[in-house]
Amino acid sequence: MTELTPTPDAAVRTARSTDAEQVGAVQALLWRAAYGRFLSPELLAEFTPEAFGAVWAQSLTAPPSPRHRLLVATQGQDLVGFVAVGPATTDSATTDPVNDVEGTGPTGEILVGGVLDTHRRTGHGSRLLNAAVDTLRAGDFGRVEMWALALDTQTLDFAEQAGLEADGAWRERALPGDAVARELRLRAWIGPQDS
Repeated sequence: MTELTPTPDAAVRTARSTDAEQVGAVQALLWRAAYGRFLSPELLAEFTPEAFGAVWAQSLTAPPSPRHRLLVATQGQDLVGFVAVGPATTDSATTDPVNDVEGTGPTGEILVGGVLDTHRRTGHGSRLLNAAVDTLRAGDFGRVEMWALALDTQTLDFAEQAGLEADGAWRERALPGDAVARELRLRAWIGPQDS
């Protein structure tokens, strides 16, 4: 007799290569909603689960670095959100270094992520953010940063309520079709607490 293993109602786990297609589907929905005000319908049509899924399949097979991770949120058997983390990227729009800021250790970045609209406000975003911070902290990162669309008040509010603070840095993200979207940077200290 085979014993069944119960599936938690809601969980976060490290992504598997078999998750690439589902992560791509979630990202396509999220990005169509986020960038819909900036791009033409023709360009939005290129945000397909297949296109994003192929990129995630490659990334899961050959990550950009050993410090990059992809985490997924599940509701039962369904993948309902994701977050990718890794070392912070250097950005010419900002002047401060991304490594060893004020002796705190390297800065990790929440590179991309989100939760399906139908599963927001059910704890998935908080679980993903906590898992992302725990993953970065375990990798000896002392700070975390993320970039969010300036017009995405829901994400900005969520991040600020979770303890990230806008630090005044911003950048213009070049989008297809000569569109530009402003992003704001949010940061938080995640290193060890003083005793």
